[in-house]
Amino acid sequence: MSRYYGAQITVVEDDGRPARFTWDGRVYGVRRIIDHWVNVRMDWAPVPGGGVPERWHWRVEAGTVRAQGVYELRKDTASGQWSLSRVWD
Repeated sequence: MSRYYGAQITVVEDDGRPARFTWDGRVYGVRRIIDHWVNVRMDWAPVPGGGVPERWHWRVEAGTVRAQGVYELRKDTASGQWSLSRVWD
């Protein structure tokens, strides 16, 4: 079972991939990247510099000292903002 969030998060990247993220005041270390995909934003609008805005999705296994889970992280290339899309129990 999964839950949807849409919460903004802070992500530390390593070579363009998420290495750890902070959500709700807790730091989650990425242990394994399960999947990665890219899609074009449905609300397409030109971005500065002429690129097509994309959303990068990363499904990762991550956790804190106390808990571990599977999380879907999303980066909006137009704004550079990361969000937590989904959490699996």
